[in-house]
Amino acid sequence: MPSVLKSATAFAALSLLAACGRGGENEVGEFKNDLIGNEIKVQALADPKVEGVTCHLSHFDRGFWDRVSKGNWFEDPSNASIACRQTGPIAVGDIDMDKNGEEVFSQRMSLVFKSLAVRRIYDVDNNTLIYVVYSRKPIEGSAKMSLSTISLYDNEASVTAQAAPAE
Repeated sequence: MPSVLKSATAFAALSLLAACGRGGENEVGEFKNDLIGNEIKVQALADPKVEGVTCHLSHFDRGFWDRVSKGNWFEDPSNASIACRQTGPIAVGDIDMDKNGEEVFSQRMSLVFKSLAVRRIYDVDNNTLIYVVYSRKPIEGSAKMSLSTISLYDNEASVTAQAAPAE
């Protein structure tokens, strides 16, 4: 194989590697948690339909040497944690009120199939917003998840969501 083709292939592989599981403009923290370059990334996520709520999501980002030693270049682990808090006056917009809730954030954790998602569910009986972070794979789901709740009790939150459809 000519050296130019080898260089182009290596560059393409490294570019794809860099795109997997990386945070975006909402990344507020990162730190190395071992000697081989693995990191914990922390992102701040604003719910697009609920003003005054910020969720902080932490997830694992494999370093170069860990990817080399394990041979799995294009995938990060499914481990994640979430904590959501009121960061201003809460105004709940037009959110899904059914038990499935709705996805408010998604990020790829592998080149093709795996992603990390955050879903919001509104618990009508307890007047509480629930945020669940989980790993999504098309074939084999993951049991690794975390949740955080924000009670709207005794809070002057305005809720303009539509009623859930009759089942």
